[in-house]
This record gives sequence, C-alpha cells and structure tokens, in this order.
Amino acid sequence: MPTDAWAPAAGAEEWNPTEETVRPVRGRHRVVKQRNGLARSSTVLGVGVIAAVGAGGMATAQDKPAVSISLPDTITDKLPDAKSLPGVGSLMADESDDQDGNRNDAPLTALSVADTASASTSEQGAAGAGEALRARILQQAEQQQAEAEAEAKAAAEKEAAEKAAAEARAQQTAAEKAAAEAKRKAEEEAARKAEAERLAKLAASYTLPTSSYTITSTFGQAGSMWSSGYHTGLDFAAPTGTPAKAVHGGTVKSAGWSGSYGYRVVLELEDGTEIWYAHLSSMTVSAGQSVTTGDTIGRVGATGNVTGPHLHLEVHTAGGDGIDPAAWLRGKGISI
Repeated sequence: MPTDAWAPAAGAEEWNPTEETVRPVRGRHRVVKQRNGLARSSTVLGVGVIAAVGAGGMATAQDKPAVSISLPDTITDKLPDAKSLPGVGSLMADESDDQDGNRNDAPLTALSVADTASASTSEQGAAGAGEALRARILQQAEQQQAEAEAEAKAAAEKEAAEKAAAEARAQQTAAEKAAAEAKRKAEEEAARKAEAERLAKLAASYTLPTSSYTITSTFGQAGSMWSSGYHTGLDFAAPTGTPAKAVHGGTVKSAGWSGSYGYRVVLELEDGTEIWYAHLSSMTVSAGQSVTTGDTIGRVGATGNVTGPHLHLEVHTAGGDGIDPAAWLRGKGISI
C-alpha cells in the first residue's frame, strides 16, 4: 500500500497518543452513534491506535516524538462497523440509548461487580432453597420412618397383648377343665363313699336268704319246665333242711301250701316289697308274725314242682311286678 495513503487528509487535525489518551479503559464504554453512520467514540479510536501501533511498533510520548495519525475519509468510509468487530461488539449494548435517549455510562467494573453480586446472591438463594428442600425431605423421611416404627411397635405390642390374652384364656380354660374334672372325680368319689356307707348300713340290716348254696337258675332264664316259659326267681340249691332266713325285718304276710311253689312263706317289708320263699320243706313262722333280719322262717326243701332241693326266691314290688332278686339284693349291699 502507498505510504502517502496514510497522510493526513486536508483539513484533518493531527492526533498524537499521549498517556492520558492511551490509559487503560475502565468500565463498559458505550459508543454514541452519529447521524452520518460512523461511531466516533474512544473505543473506535482505540482500535485505530491499536492498528497504528501494530504497524509502527510500540511508542510512547517519553521515548519518541509524537506521531500524527489521521484517517482519510476514504478509509474511514470503508472501516467496518464497531459492533461487527470481534470482542468489541460484545462491549456495546444493543440498548446503548434507553427510551429517553440517555446514555448508561456505568463503569464496566461496577456493573460486573453488581452482576456478580446479584448472581452470587441468586446462587446463594438457590443453594439456600435447595438446602431447605433437602432438610424438609429429610424431615419428612424421618417423620415417616418414626411413624412406621411407631406403627410397627404398636402392632407388635398389640400382637403380644393378644397372644398373652389368648394364653391366659387357654390357661384359664385348662384350669377350669382341671377344676371341673377334679370336682367331678371328687363328687364321684364322694358318691361312691356315700353309696358304700349306705350299702354297709343296709348290709347290716339285710342278709342272704340261706347259706352253703349254689346258684342253679337265674331270673328271666328261658325253659319249658316253667309254666310262664321263663324263670321268675333265683334258685339257691342247698341241702334239705338248710335254714331259710328273713333277708330284712318285716311281717309275715302268708305261710302255707301254694301249688307248684310247694310250701311258701311271703314276707312283706316296710316299703311294701314282698319276698317269696318257695319249695320249703318246713315253715317256722305264721301269718302276721313280725321278724327281723336273719330270723329263720323255714327250711330248704323240694316241695312243689322241683327237680331237687333248693330255695326258690322271688322279689315283687309294692305294685306286684316281679324283679330280679339278684339285682335287688346287690342294691341292698348283699353280694351273691
């Protein structure tokens, strides 16, 4: 490029960089646009200075004489817009003028500090909000854990109480059963003892109708030798002449011959029960006579319808029904 192209244009003032004009730029500078389309701010001039220094080397007012720098109009018209330069456009706010046309000349460092403080405050606020949320979540988790543990503890206590109650009921039921069984056994034992005492007393007042005997026929036994088709009494086979005794105290209702019974004595007890003694060889009592337990009322024989000497004993209730003499004697404490 010809050197005279950098010569000052006609009517242009010379501009020499000095210490004041090249001092570090502080803050954010905004470029005021002129109506002819070229920004004449210090930022644009600084770009020119950088270009000039790059071409001619670093120079200061103390080391070298002042150098006049001027930009011809042709070059000025060809310079790119300051916003399109890398690193410069970012320094220029799109809203260089507010709605009222006023400039915002706040220093870059001040704005940066304010923005940094605002960002720090925002970050601190976000961190505080996050920490608060985390604390709330932890608190809720701890509360839920405590509630779960309380529910589990309550359930365990309830289960233990129910189990203890069930065991207590089972023990109570077992104790009641044992007590009932013990009571039943005691009652049975008491009844047995009472019956034994009763039978002992009865045995003292009742006796067997004869001795040295053998049971040859029982009550209800079937056979053609009996007119009714079955045996109506209990046969004590014994030698002829063996004493026949009153089984209990009573009154002789009748004594004499009675057909197939042979000689028969009927003894009536106080409760109306009748004891028949049949097939006697002889009688030692008469009708209307009172006897006591063990008194001899006759002797064993073989009169009437018999096959051999024996005592045929029958028992009739007050109503006249015949019953088993063996069972009746056992009921009086007499063992046959």
